[in-house]
Amino acid sequence: MAEIPSELRYTDSHEWVKLEGEIATVGITEHAQGLLGDMVFVELPELGNVHAGTESGVVESVKAASDIYAPLNGTIVEVNEALNDAPETVNTDPYGEGWLYKMKVENPDEVTSLMDADAYSEKVEEDTD
Repeated sequence: MAEIPSELRYTDSHEWVKLEGEIATVGITEHAQGLLGDMVFVELPELGNVHAGTESGVVESVKAASDIYAPLNGTIVEVNEALNDAPETVNTDPYGEGWLYKMKVENPDEVTSLMDADAYSEKVEEDTD
């Protein structure tokens, strides 16, 4: 089974969130990148306001393109520009250097509405059955 770090929160659409104060770092999970295959392009979002559940970027692999969704309400304040030249970093280090963007969240307590590692692990198991 793919790695599922316990300190992160997860969405149904396979984004992960690491909340530090008001800043949330967002990426796609190891499970998601494994399903997609080798990344060839990452369309990073524009800086600015986003609403939870709305499209906030696209990752393209040799197999498919997949939308990325904002996990929380807030403002995108930084994108991982390094992915423009090295999209494969999403494959090799999805929870580290392969992060997609950082956002200032409107309400940090919203993160509790996302799945913890145990719940996400159960979802991944259900999806693979």
